[in-house]
Amino acid sequence: MKRSDLSYGEWKCITKKETNRKFVKTDNFEGYVEVIDIKEVTTPQIWKHNGEDIVVCDKGLKWISMLPQDDYYCITAMLNENGEIILWYIDMIAGQGLLDDGTPYFDDLYLDLVVYRDGTIVVDDMDELQEALKTKDITLEQYNLAICTSRKLQDGLLKNIDMFKQFTYELGGRG
Repeated sequence: MKRSDLSYGEWKCITKKETNRKFVKTDNFEGYVEVIDIKEVTTPQIWKHNGEDIVVCDKGLKWISMLPQDDYYCITAMLNENGEIILWYIDMIAGQGLLDDGTPYFDDLYLDLVVYRDGTIVVDDMDELQEALKTKDITLEQYNLAICTSRKLQDGLLKNIDMFKQFTYELGGRG
């Protein structure tokens, strides 16, 4: 299992960024929110969806990472230069905590959801989740946790894309 921190230090293409982290408690969310302003990259990161190139990491973009306390996912909203959501990337996780320096981290369970602004949801890395179970990198309980968390999100928070956009902007600030 891979451990990731909320500042996404594993994205080596990001060479300069500014971050702002806060603990948020509202009626709909309790946990950490980190806003990452990407200032410099070595190479822009481009994903494809329906034949379209989507730039998800480049100078001028902003990411809003939301790690709810006592839950098993981490949402990262990727925003363009105008503060508009490009897409959301949601990691299913086994657990979370704080590093010695106070940075929140999570243990990635391989399975991800990519949510596009039109509401399209793509289940990503199911093969990695299955391989991790096969090689005993994760337990059957963790495998089932990833599947159940993914379904819970798809049937709940992600059901209404406009409400999900509003939820994201309320937590991370617009633009």
